[in-house]
Amino acid sequence: MKLLVRVIEAKNIVALDPSGFSDPYVKLKLGRQKFKSKVVKKCLNPYWCEDFTFKVDDLKKKLKISVLDEKYFNDDCIGRIEVPISHVFEAKDQSLGTIWYKLHPRNRKAKIKDCGEILLSISFSQNNSILESSSSMLSKQYSDNSQDSVGRPEEATTSREEKISQPTLAGRIANIFNRNAEITSVSSDEGSDGSKGGSETSLDQDQQSGEQSLVDFEEIIRCLETREQETEVDTPLSGGVVLDCLYGISPREFNSLLFSPNSEFFKSYLDKLGTSELQMGLWKLDNGYNSLKRVISYTKPPSKLIRSLKATEEQSYLKAKDGTYAILASVSTPDAPCGKTFKAEVLYLITPGPDQPSGELSSRFVISWRINFSQSTMMRSMIENGARQGIKESFEQYGKMLSQTVRPLDLKDSPSDKNQLPPIVESENQSVWGLVAHYFVNVNVVVALLTWFYVITHIWLAAPTASQGLEFVGLDLPDSISELIVCLVLLLQGKRVLEIISCFFRATQQKGCDHGVKAQGAGWLLTVVLIEGSDLITGDSNGPTNHYAVFTCNGKSRTSSVKFQKSEPVWNEIFEFDAEDEPPSTLDIEVFGRDGQSDEAKTFGRAEINFLRSNISDLSDIWIPLQGQLAQTCQSKLRLRIFLDNTRGSCVVKDYLAKMEKEVGKKLKLRSPQTNSAFQKLFGLPPEEFLINDFSCHLKRKMPLQGRLFLSTRMVGFHADLFGHKTKFFFLWEDIEGIQVTPPTLSSMGSPIIVITLRPGRGFDARHGARKLDSEGRLNFLFHSFVSFNVAQRTILALWKARVTTLEPKAQIVDDESDANVNNAEDESCGDEADAKSQQAQETDETTTFLGSEDNIAMSSIHSSTLSLPAAFFMELFNSGETEQRIMERTGCLNYTFSSWQSERQDIHQRQVHYTFDKLVYNYKEEVKSIQQKSLLPRPSTGWFIEEVMSLPRVQLSDYFTVHLHYRVEDLATNSTCCSIRIYLGIAWLKNTRNQKKIAKSIKTNMKKRIKIMLDVLDKEYALRAESYEAKR
Repeated sequence: MKLLVRVIEAKNIVALDPSGFSDPYVKLKLGRQKFKSKVVKKCLNPYWCEDFTFKVDDLKKKLKISVLDEKYFNDDCIGRIEVPISHVFEAKDQSLGTIWYKLHPRNRKAKIKDCGEILLSISFSQNNSILESSSSMLSKQYSDNSQDSVGRPEEATTSREEKISQPTLAGRIANIFNRNAEITSVSSDEGSDGSKGGSETSLDQDQQSGEQSLVDFEEIIRCLETREQETEVDTPLSGGVVLDCLYGISPREFNSLLFSPNSEFFKSYLDKLGTSELQMGLWKLDNGYNSLKRVISYTKPPSKLIRSLKATEEQSYLKAKDGTYAILASVSTPDAPCGKTFKAEVLYLITPGPDQPSGELSSRFVISWRINFSQSTMMRSMIENGARQGIKESFEQYGKMLSQTVRPLDLKDSPSDKNQLPPIVESENQSVWGLVAHYFVNVNVVVALLTWFYVITHIWLAAPTASQGLEFVGLDLPDSISELIVCLVLLLQGKRVLEIISCFFRATQQKGCDHGVKAQGAGWLLTVVLIEGSDLITGDSNGPTNHYAVFTCNGKSRTSSVKFQKSEPVWNEIFEFDAEDEPPSTLDIEVFGRDGQSDEAKTFGRAEINFLRSNISDLSDIWIPLQGQLAQTCQSKLRLRIFLDNTRGSCVVKDYLAKMEKEVGKKLKLRSPQTNSAFQKLFGLPPEEFLINDFSCHLKRKMPLQGRLFLSTRMVGFHADLFGHKTKFFFLWEDIEGIQVTPPTLSSMGSPIIVITLRPGRGFDARHGARKLDSEGRLNFLFHSFVSFNVAQRTILALWKARVTTLEPKAQIVDDESDANVNNAEDESCGDEADAKSQQAQETDETTTFLGSEDNIAMSSIHSSTLSLPAAFFMELFNSGETEQRIMERTGCLNYTFSSWQSERQDIHQRQVHYTFDKLVYNYKEEVKSIQQKSLLPRPSTGWFIEEVMSLPRVQLSDYFTVHLHYRVEDLATNSTCCSIRIYLGIAWLKNTRNQKKIAKSIKTNMKKRIKIMLDVLDKEYALRAESYEAKR
């Protein structure tokens, strides 16, 4: 037999936390079977509504139910009850029904006797499964005769049939569950032999027989849409948007495709990710039938760092109304490191898309995410970074599978273009008399006029008096204190009226604006629609305020009209900026106000829109919060509609490259769409951004970092992937204050350094890549070791010059000085030779695939042996000492230099090595730059693991690849004076070339020769040291 227990809610429980609340959860125990409900944070009247199933083999046992308060260490008991199983078995229909039970203290000596109450439903499972009980609960809620139906199956069936015929919400929901219940009952009756044992079915069989169909799911959604829903969908979630696409399918069909119980898409997606042990629960109405929930459990596949994990995903509908469906999925992985401290939340938002020209319906699908921490943890940043990478990769696969199932639509082709805007309401055109009424019909003016009228009437009616005191003809002074006060009041009122008149004339002079001014030229055309404002400041101590907005882009400004003394002004004005050859980077917004007393306008708030970090489709209708002390206090914001159009098509890119070729002095090739798409995906850039050139170089920080520098029309980006540790950042050309070239130094390995200095307070999103932050708040970025320094330096200066001179015509950039610095920094002949190599490398392959990850490197074993020396002596090759210097020079590594080991991460150290191969030994003389990392082998092994990344900057096609070596050195367990060594070789291809096999073969042959010579020298060195030691003894 199976005992079904439903824990519904509790009330008036004891507060055990200092805050006056508790974090209650329910713990159930029957024999050795234990269950636990979810924790409700900070609540004294918690609501659970969770079902639990126990197997019963002894009626003498008792069901123990405890309500506990969650603590960091030991949970406190709020109250408990015990229910004998025999009472449930002997009850009518083997069910105790839904009853409030009084909670008793754990100790009889406890001071607090009233611990609250808990609502439970306890019964033995019947043949009609849980679905019939759910149906009866619905009937109880919506029928007055439900109590009479308990225990009388025929009357209950008749009552259900009557309710199915009624077109009410309760009837429709009951119809859904009764339909499944009837199917379950029929199957149970057919399979029963009249015996009690044959009539008892397992809970799994009940769930399978009562599985929801697509028709039932659609019926539940329709019922949910008829309910009042007050939940506001907050989109996107704070973690960011991972998918934003438009699909040619109606929202209702799209919702059924993704979330119906028999949908194959969700199962196929989980199978694609490698999940196993999938268990999908049924959709259940919750929270007074205003929300719909289901629970899904599965096992995630293991990754490189984390083993396979059991995950529980709870999906709930936040909104289902007017074609909008919002589903929040909360995923918990308690077995993960710190898994009990957080949950990953994903919001699926389906909204109606724009009408298509063909008349078909469309849906916009947006997926966003966040990490919800229930407890503070030191691993917060690490958890967020790991979750960001995992969610991004999984939903990329999700989007690909969805595009194969449903036809995606291009957001560019949707009616978000400015030419398809709905007609904008005409801006308010107040007449002069309307402004007069607005300014002068107020209490101050009316009181002042009445007072002056009263005084003038008094003067007209009163007879003149004789001069007294210091008065003389023409000068009448106040004769008492009261008359003096009256005079002061009249003066203050007159002053106030004059200020209002002055404010009125100043406002009328500023009434003109740039609304309706058409843009000139062809290219990238920016259009801004200022619709309205919210919670703007209407006045201060100096009087009422009149607002207007100023938009600045590409050094040009557009000004709106003045709105007089309104906190919710409505503009409905359109501003167009003249077309440019390249798309804009930022749009600056500033809201000003005048109070009529000063000539200078006050800034009440400002905002900046970065087009590289925003999707232009998201800016088609957006509320922009204003920054500033006053604006943030009042939570001021503006409603804008922003559109960016290219009126010249692909000609803009070609013309821009042709113009840059003259500045750089070198042909710039148009990159393929695949390369541009990979570049945009790498940095999360909008589709209008295109790549101009990229260079292999080193970023100088505490430790030099090898990567690639990317140059586009609006930004400078850097990306590196070393030992799986990725570094990525970018900043705008407009943020750069100056570019300098410094002479070579020992730390830059004999290469000139390009120093890029940003403006104060700019580019702080890229501060993790900066060398330093100076006293004025400026970030400094240092790049060196370019394969072709001349080309890189000329390209960077040309792009910066083109961008800065467009925005700031007064900026002066002296090319002669930079050329002089370059000549001092590097010999011209070497530069010409490097130019030829770079040009040959670019002509070899047009489609540069610079996104090669180290995870895809195929490592092959090139040496494996057992040495007659301990691992500690072998590690002297990497100890930065005299032994290493002596052995490497004897091996054929000339000018061998190295840096000291520095701690990179926990138990991981890193250094840099530089040397040149001896031509007499290796038949070629080439420079080598290497970065090495070492770490201890995991226990119980004793030894070291060394990773080395080598680059050959002077070798032809050197920017096409990097060489990776892995050394595994381990002491033998049987003989501590010997060690085993295994060496692996791999090549990371940064670009594609037809000479890959030839290059790989040459590298492998030379590396085997170098390792053989190095081990022979090391063995002789150990033998000499052993002989010397014996001689001393």
